[in-house]
Amino acid sequence: MRRIDLHTHSSASDGSHSPAELVSLAVQAGLSALALTDHDTTDGLPPFLEAGGRLGLEVVPGVEVNTEFRPGTMHILGYYVDPGNAELQAMLRSARKGRAERGPRMADRLREAGLELDYEEVLAEAGTAAVGKPHFAAVIVRTGYAKSMDEAFELFLRRGRPGYVEREKIGPERCIALIQAAGGIPVLAHPHYLETGNSGHLEKLVLDLVGLGLKGIEAFYPDHTLEEVERYKTLAGRHRLLVTGGSDFHGDAKPEARLGVGTAGTHFSYDLFEKLKEAQAEPYLDRINPIYSD
Repeated sequence: MRRIDLHTHSSASDGSHSPAELVSLAVQAGLSALALTDHDTTDGLPPFLEAGGRLGLEVVPGVEVNTEFRPGTMHILGYYVDPGNAELQAMLRSARKGRAERGPRMADRLREAGLELDYEEVLAEAGTAAVGKPHFAAVIVRTGYAKSMDEAFELFLRRGRPGYVEREKIGPERCIALIQAAGGIPVLAHPHYLETGNSGHLEKLVLDLVGLGLKGIEAFYPDHTLEEVERYKTLAGRHRLLVTGGSDFHGDAKPEARLGVGTAGTHFSYDLFEKLKEAQAEPYLDRINPIYSD
């Protein structure tokens, strides 16, 4: 089976590998196609696309945006976005500004909880990328307050933990509209984390998002159970949505995620990528699905 990965991150956001290194790793892993979907930035796309062409890997320019949603988390993936689109870049700058403003507040909260962290070290960990929770997690591990990145998140950084700080987010309607305006295909990432409670609530939410122009659902994801994968695939089929899949690979920043590997060691089929390519090739207006239900 030809294998792919449509959800990865580089050092342009909060991954540990450069965009070119990410392409090289995918080639070494035997993948046939790869998407770069950094958080709130397209800065990594030029070297990513260049490396894909040089190494003979099919590559997809993408982005991941954290949008406003309760009680859980709603991320929207945008595939085949034009990085030169001014409106998209304005939205991404606003999102990065929210991250930058959150960093010092997180550092203050962690110090109040008794962690003696140097925020300058967190900034150094982030480098040129916007400061994110993985950068804090790396410093927390290095200073001995946690044994692993997972433990750092569990003890200090997840919602409800001492270092968690909410940041201003983009509304899903605006996010989807601007991804489309940039020529992209909006896809709902890892629906497990929406925490909608039951399948009826999830279906209503997806139907609302389809009305806004949502084009797909990331059904295949390492944290989805096999039962959830089937549920999301069925939901996508019922509403004529694309099905995508990806590992959410971050390299050392998220060591449990393996490039090209999903639930229970399964892999992401090239068929998913072929359907995404077909959708990208369609005229713009044809990519916006009407609300559909049987």
